[in-house]
Parts: sequence; structure tokens; C-alpha cells
Amino acid sequence: MADLQDDLYPATEVGRIDGALPEAEPYPAEAVVVPPETYQPVSDPDDAPLTRAHDVLAAHPVADGYSGLPWALRRLPWYDLDLGESAVDADVPRLRKGRVGAVFWSLHLPEDVQGDRAVGAALEQLDQAKGVVAEYDEGLRPARTAGQIADARNCGRVAVLFGPAGAAALGDSLSVLRSLHTLGLRVLTLTGTSWAGAAGLTRFGEEVVREMNRTGVIADLSYASDRTIRRVLTVSKAPVLFSRSAAHALRPHPANLPDELLAEVGGAKGLCLVPLSAEQTGPTVRDVADHLDHVRALAGPECVGLSGTYDTGSAHPQELGDTSCYPRLIAELLRRGWDESEVALLTWGNVQRVLRGADFFARAAQQRRPPSTATITDLDG
Repeated sequence: MADLQDDLYPATEVGRIDGALPEAEPYPAEAVVVPPETYQPVSDPDDAPLTRAHDVLAAHPVADGYSGLPWALRRLPWYDLDLGESAVDADVPRLRKGRVGAVFWSLHLPEDVQGDRAVGAALEQLDQAKGVVAEYDEGLRPARTAGQIADARNCGRVAVLFGPAGAAALGDSLSVLRSLHTLGLRVLTLTGTSWAGAAGLTRFGEEVVREMNRTGVIADLSYASDRTIRRVLTVSKAPVLFSRSAAHALRPHPANLPDELLAEVGGAKGLCLVPLSAEQTGPTVRDVADHLDHVRALAGPECVGLSGTYDTGSAHPQELGDTSCYPRLIAELLRRGWDESEVALLTWGNVQRVLRGADFFARAAQQRRPPSTATITDLDG
């Protein structure tokens, strides 16, 4: 059975799609050239921290906050995620080897797509992603809630949550937001629209956040402006997350958060998912661990998580080239003195907390507030 495999086998030329998909635009790359340097590997297959890392991850697997796999698969005429697919970073064998228990699949929208075209593109991405999960149901299982994630794990499957999608996917319509949520969307990135931009949230943007709270769609604030971030932290009653943000003090990058915002995220009990991206966190495992230490110190151990950013075109730190490599990072954290309870929060518990918080508030809000019928014309003119 493919779901019992521990090793990655070469991809076969088994057709999984009845005809090639149209040529997709490349995923927006964040790759950088990592300069050559003398590097001593952190991990030794026989060392005690790595053994402990596997033990901890067996009990508390990784909930990976960002994957570009659905978009990466669009360019492949044939693939087999069960047997192993060398053209991607996150096939089922490597997810299992890395002890990944849940993953958020990004529903990528090209930057130039807006309005009705953006809504259609989001629906196509969501439909494709759901089709992939259904095709590989021996290894993957769709999930929306913390309970469904736990059920998938108990059945030996990797839970797949759909999102984040870009805010353009709404087409400036709260009805579309509710429809996307009904179809499975769990996370929405609040950037790139007239109502969530450099100037912050407009009145309609605030209504979008309130309706997201009511439906249970989680706000993703990576790449959002400081004004948008602070206003969402004020308006949102449910926890927010940053799907791929590290510490700006350690490595300047548009998505990385300055120390004062990290402290505010901790105060609001949000979740900062640190990406395994060479551009955002640095070229080595130790660099990623430095960011995790920094975020934990400023936001708190309950407000930091992991975001692989695999299959997005991003270059990854050495020894973290695909999803099978998570134990190496956890081993480095254990060497640094992280308690196993803190690692359990980092890998699994904090994502569970945010999902439960969003669902709890949605159930409460639905008792008090009917679906909003507001339009962008009504509120923003």
C-alpha cells in the first residue's frame, strides 16, 4: 500500500489526468541564489535529538501552514502522489516521512486576475484541489475543522485544508465569500484589493472581516500592510494567522514582521507561521531556528508555527529541501532547549487552537448576526 511507504521511489509515467491541462502561469517565485559557504550539517542520523524529534512528531505531527502543490500540479501532464513524484516537494511518501499530519493548500491567483475572472479562477483552483484529494484518498483527506484534522490523522491520512486564497477571489462580494466557505475555503489573505491595501481596511473591508468571523474563514495577514494588520487585529474577534511571515529584525523581507507587530500578534493570540524559505529566513536550518526563537520570544510559544512554502518556487534552506525534512528542524530546536511541550504547540497545537477559536466564534456570531447583505458600493461609495 502506498500509505505504508517510508521511502520515496522514483516517479512513474502513470497517467493521472485525461489529457494535459493548459499551460499554467508559473507560481510567483521567491527563490534566491544561496551563496556557497562552508556548512556543517545539523543532523546526524544517529544523534539523540533527531531520534527525539521523530518521537515528538509521531505524537504531534506538523501542521504545515502553506503549500503551493495544487498550482505546481497544473504544469504536470502525469503524476503519482502515492508512489512518489520527483517533480514536486510534497508527495505522500515525503509527507509521511516528514511526519506531516495536516497541510494548507494555497489557491493561487495570478496577480493580473481581478473581478469575475478572479472568482472563476478561485473556483477552478478549489475544484482542482478537491479533485486531487479525492484521487489520492488513501493518503490524503479533506478537512475543515480541528476535529476533522484529528480524525484524518487517526485514520493514517494527511489532512488537507483549502486556502489561503487571495482576497480578489471574493470579487468584492460577501455572497461569494459565503459560497467559497461552503465549498471548503478556510483561509483568505487580506491583500491586493481596494478595501485592504496600503491605507488599511475600508468600511467594506471591515465588514468582510466581520463576515469572515461569522462564517469561520480565517484571516491571513502575510504581505498585508501594517495598517491593515493593526485594523484587522482590532476588528477581528476570531484568531488571525500569518501564513508565511518570519522576523524582520533577523532578515528584512516584505512579509516578515517587525518586533512591535510580533508583540501585537502575541497580544491578540494570533499565529505567525514561519516559512522554510531561504529568502525569508536564511540559507540554513539554524537560520530558520533563529527566527522561530525570535518569534517565540516576542509573540509567545502559543503564537508560532511552521509554514513549509513547498512547491511555491521558493528556494529552501539547506537540509530542508522537501517535506520529509521537518525532523531535522525539530532536532535543532530540541538541541536549543525547546521543551517537547513547546515543540508540540509549534507543530500541531497552535494551528488546532486557531481553528477551534475560529469555529467557536463563528457559532456564537451566527446566533447574533444574520448574513451581511452589505455591498462595496453601499459602504465605500
